[in-house]
Amino acid sequence: MFQKRLIRRASLAMAAAAGVLMLANSLQAIEQIQGPTEFRYWDKARAYNGYTFFGAFGTAYLIDMEGKVVHTWPAGQNPKLLPDGHVLSSDRDAQAKLPRIQEVDWDGKVVWQYVEKRADYNPHHDAIRIFNKKLNAPTTVFIANRTITQEQAIAAGADPKNGPYNGAQVDSLVEVDMKGNIVWEWWFFNHGIQDVDATKPNYVGAGKTIADYPGRLDLNLPGRPLRRDWLHCNSLEYNPDLDQLVTSSVQGEIYVIDHGGTFVAGNPAASVAKAAGPAGDFLYRFGDPVRYKQGEAPSLLENYDRVSTGTRQLGGVHNAQWIAPGLPGAGHMMFFNNAQYLHQLTPGSEIIEVNPYIDSSGRDTGKYVNPPDAGYVNETYHPDTHNIPRKVSKQIVWKYRSQSNKGFFSQIGSSGQRLPNGNTLICADTEGHFFEVTSDGTLVWEYISPVTAKGVYKIKPDELPMINQVFRAYRYGPDYPAFKGRTLTPRGLITDLPR
Repeated sequence: MFQKRLIRRASLAMAAAAGVLMLANSLQAIEQIQGPTEFRYWDKARAYNGYTFFGAFGTAYLIDMEGKVVHTWPAGQNPKLLPDGHVLSSDRDAQAKLPRIQEVDWDGKVVWQYVEKRADYNPHHDAIRIFNKKLNAPTTVFIANRTITQEQAIAAGADPKNGPYNGAQVDSLVEVDMKGNIVWEWWFFNHGIQDVDATKPNYVGAGKTIADYPGRLDLNLPGRPLRRDWLHCNSLEYNPDLDQLVTSSVQGEIYVIDHGGTFVAGNPAASVAKAAGPAGDFLYRFGDPVRYKQGEAPSLLENYDRVSTGTRQLGGVHNAQWIAPGLPGAGHMMFFNNAQYLHQLTPGSEIIEVNPYIDSSGRDTGKYVNPPDAGYVNETYHPDTHNIPRKVSKQIVWKYRSQSNKGFFSQIGSSGQRLPNGNTLICADTEGHFFEVTSDGTLVWEYISPVTAKGVYKIKPDELPMINQVFRAYRYGPDYPAFKGRTLTPRGLITDLPR
């Protein structure tokens, strides 16, 4: 025991000399039954200095690099810190219990909200504030499930034998102005294709198959008939330079949609109609080409204990985004691959960076390339992971996954953010685990959220996943506009604050 204490003290002394801060009890095994929450590790020389923003169980927190709280806001689900210091989030109206999107100022006062009163619309998961150049004004775009009837489903070519379809929902993207007026809407259901009923307008056509329509969605996905929360889209991001939106479905695909090319300023009806037509078909999709009958499907191997992944790239996927201008990898796309459905014996989540313009020769074409056309390479794993090789897209230009699969895995939620110094901030939802890694995968900062559904934990015991869940986390530099003129005084750790 005495020898272990000497080793521990020596390790802490070396860390301090190297400009690294650690909790005194943070030198623990990765696999453990319980452990301390909050600040765990900080390499001052290599981490991106700033403030980390996240929401947990009704409060949005802004913490410094040592995990000390500098500000809080009342917030709903998946809060976003806006450049003016306001916070945008979603919850339900306290009286009518209707879904709403709400904006609060720095002091927590409600300054804007949109309440969804349409019975067949159910906003969920994500809402973003954008600047609509065609309106020269800010707007809010959100994801909403739209309910369809049995009659609508059959009219769209849904296979009758997989029905009934009453209560089925298909996601849409809705844009409202600051007065709450709907100015644009895009709906997956309008971009369906099917090969079941030749009498319907969206039939593939003579001599054609689903594979001829990568820009549309098969309404009769094998094993996944239309149902409630059919696609479960969970993220939304906007590229102002391209005037495009990207959304991700937990089923394992991301979709890029043309906003600018389908928006008609001053004419919401024309915008909705244009978004529903061919101009609204996907510009790009990534994740599972078998969904549109391209690529190679997973298959059971001869010995029955292994399954090949085929060309499927993503298990559950969250937080699809473009890397912003001025950052390393600018213009590429990045998403969190939960990876729970990729048939690996020891699954591990990963952050993936994709250049969607790469073709089969590795050339950046400057335009979207269908991933199967770009091709695949074999990725191998250390034998101790017990994972067999799998095919990965040539469009993947960087990824991070932990050496030990058990060190980093979240089967739901989660996020990744490219930082100005080239590092990447990662949030693993199910364990409330935030950490920052360099481009070569070196850990330089780590934190565990102490906020749980049962209260605030200094020590997190053995609990079910998501007891201290955090959907996303973001890092902002000290020069972020929201902080201008504001004093960010550390008030202590979350576990130190009065409750």
